[in-house]
Amino acid sequence: MHAVAQVLVAVVALIHVYVVLLEMVLWTTPRGRAAFGTTKEFAEQTKALAGNQGLYNGFLVAGLVWGLLAADPIQWQVQTFFLVCVAIAGLYGALTVSRRILLVQTVPAVLALAAVLLAR
Repeated sequence: MHAVAQVLVAVVALIHVYVVLLEMVLWTTPRGRAAFGTTKEFAEQTKALAGNQGLYNGFLVAGLVWGLLAADPIQWQVQTFFLVCVAIAGLYGALTVSRRILLVQTVPAVLALAAVLLAR
């Protein structure tokens, strides 16, 4: 079960690496605009905000990677903390931006969190 948990934590981290790229690098490109359903004008106006948001997602990635690299007992504690952060952020995003965030962010985080806790 430990291996499954580690794979799921890595998947959540990779999802957020992609989000960081979308928000910090690709925000104003056709790919970035399509991912978030924004217009060219809106993307240009909100580029700094998206970059800031991407940076925060980068911190989630850093925490999840730390959790993958750390040894127990720190490993499960760090993974639990950052997965809960991802899940809460996903819930907030689903309530305030798009329900799709629930599937893209919250569900993978909750599955990974369940695996981490069960592997403990």
